[in-house]
Amino acid sequence: MQSATPQVSNAIESVIKRDRLVVIAGVLAVVAIAWTYLVFLAQDSDGMGSGMAMAQLKTWSAADFGMMFLMWAVMMTGMMVPSAAPMILIFATVNRRRQEQDRPYVSTAIFLSGYLVVWCGFAAVATVGNWALHVNDLLDKMMGGSTSDYLGGSLLVVAGAFQWSRLKYTCLTQCRSPLSFLMTDWREGAGGALRMGVTHGIYCVGCCWVLMLLLFVLGIMNLLWIAALAGFVLLEKVVPHGDRMSKGTGLLLIVWGGLMIFGVIT
Repeated sequence: MQSATPQVSNAIESVIKRDRLVVIAGVLAVVAIAWTYLVFLAQDSDGMGSGMAMAQLKTWSAADFGMMFLMWAVMMTGMMVPSAAPMILIFATVNRRRQEQDRPYVSTAIFLSGYLVVWCGFAAVATVGNWALHVNDLLDKMMGGSTSDYLGGSLLVVAGAFQWSRLKYTCLTQCRSPLSFLMTDWREGAGGALRMGVTHGIYCVGCCWVLMLLLFVLGIMNLLWIAALAGFVLLEKVVPHGDRMSKGTGLLLIVWGGLMIFGVIT
């Protein structure tokens, strides 16, 4: 029995490593599909994308709302799923260990679905905001950035101030501590996994929602800024002292916004 224990342990670890590779491959596939769609939108219709072609219209139909919501939902998926990867991997590992112990376990996809449901809710709100800015001629027709220095500067200042807020760091702490989150918020069954995904998604939105609104300043279809924001959100959650980086970035955003409001830069 004693000689068999290391063999069993090694077998379990081997299965866990295989599961991690499967989860990583799945996450990469989701992100790749999302980014492929965004690149297609950016290149289609003379650089505006089919999702932005409605920018030439003064009013939107239900189909236009649907297309814009799809664009925001896909964009949030491509930007936020990479930053959730550490949580997804740990969730998959815990589930595999529970399976090896003959305890109840669920598919990691259910957890991810709950996470994406929350970001789709954010996408719906962003779509309404997109429409409101559009009908008031406050968005550029090409990249979808703000045409008002006052609006753009104000959003930058608000985003910078938010980087110092208590809400920001309460949510960021949860996102930076996936194991602690699973230990305190674990729920059994498929419904529990979905609820956990929703809860983690709420923390993630609470941490990043103002940063996502900066797309109205930088350009809704500006792929370079979309990638830069996605990279920053990931670094906030995984690098040591990510909270300090957030505060430093907050100061830069406030200065940038102030210079834009006073017309020093545009």
